[in-house]
Amino acid sequence: MAPHGLTKLIKLSFYSLVVVMMVMTHQTQGFRLGPLWRKKSKNVVIDPTPIGICASSVLVHGYKCQEIDVVTQDGFILNMQRIPEGRDGNGGGDGIKRQPVLIQHGVLVDGMTWLLNSPEQNLPLILADKGFDVWIANTRGTRFSRRHTSLKPNEHAFWNWSWDELVLFDLPAFVDHVQQETGQKMHYVGHSLGTLIALGSFSEGLLVDKLKSAVFLSPIAYLSHMNTVIGALAAKAFVGEMTELLGFAEFNPKMKLVTQFLDALCASPGVDCYDLVSAFTGKNCCLNSSTVDLFLQNEPQSTATKNMVHLAQTVRDGVLAKFNYGTADYNMMHYGEASPPVYNLSNIPHDLPVFLSYGGQDALSDIRDVQRLLDSFRAHDVDKLSVQYVREYAHADFIMGVNAKDIVFNQVVSFFQHHT
Repeated sequence: MAPHGLTKLIKLSFYSLVVVMMVMTHQTQGFRLGPLWRKKSKNVVIDPTPIGICASSVLVHGYKCQEIDVVTQDGFILNMQRIPEGRDGNGGGDGIKRQPVLIQHGVLVDGMTWLLNSPEQNLPLILADKGFDVWIANTRGTRFSRRHTSLKPNEHAFWNWSWDELVLFDLPAFVDHVQQETGQKMHYVGHSLGTLIALGSFSEGLLVDKLKSAVFLSPIAYLSHMNTVIGALAAKAFVGEMTELLGFAEFNPKMKLVTQFLDALCASPGVDCYDLVSAFTGKNCCLNSSTVDLFLQNEPQSTATKNMVHLAQTVRDGVLAKFNYGTADYNMMHYGEASPPVYNLSNIPHDLPVFLSYGGQDALSDIRDVQRLLDSFRAHDVDKLSVQYVREYAHADFIMGVNAKDIVFNQVVSFFQHHT
């Protein structure tokens, strides 16, 4: 039987996939978001204001850390952490400019996930100890980025966004702030959704001139081969609840409705919740129980339901495109054309240094979809593209694996040092 904490993690992860699969099966034709976002949210559990990431996960280990707020062009107030130097003080006050690195998390988590292992095993503090100026981003909707200049989180308009807005507003706000504060170009690290928004941005010609290089861990772009054994079950169990769930503009995995669904599902004959985590992320080889317990104390985080729908469209349609409003008329209103514009990844500048690392056991970033992504880089300068394949790794191993330092992070450090 699975430990209680791990079972919670499995169930929460499973629900995220259930909603994605459910949206896939529902078809978004006629899906209109306008009036929906003006309602008030109900039955959503809001956690009390927690301790900041600096205090809980960085300062306690003897590193300097600053909590910083940045404001997007559409009014969201986003939280960042800056770790300007290593634990032994190898930066900052010595007058040497450290190369900045911006680190971006994935969906349903925040920047805390990078810091769950010990300082010797997590990427931000490894980079700080290697002399880099580290900046950790927290996208809109997560617990430290639930503020806006005019909207409140209990208003549906606060959640009227998908990853298109992360491309257009959040990532530029983070990058611009780092450049303004440091006066330098930066390296970028993204995991999962953090790779998707960077790829989308770079393909639109945004931000590339402000970067030294980019690292993509468990890259998410094409999701046609995202494999899971629970897709059929999700479709049968939840497609009838689509309308009710879309009444929640905020997608909060901790809401009461979710818990009730999962309790019922995990009690169903033939459903083994212990195995669902493997079906969702692939078989992570290298997580320890203390990391999982710490994860459960801090994650998962909220996102917009519209964001989950957009991800589901990416799975179903097999293309990397902007949000599909369901009809030609509604798409015409938003884009001036009947179909959502496509993010053309071949437009990414061929001389941008890129390091891409993916796993053989990853059920979300399937190797066939990664190969399709790599096809977009066929014309990339040969000496600017580095690819690492880790046969035993699944999705979470790339940020929380106990051996990620030796297998992945040291490679990232070397890549940055080579392109500094």
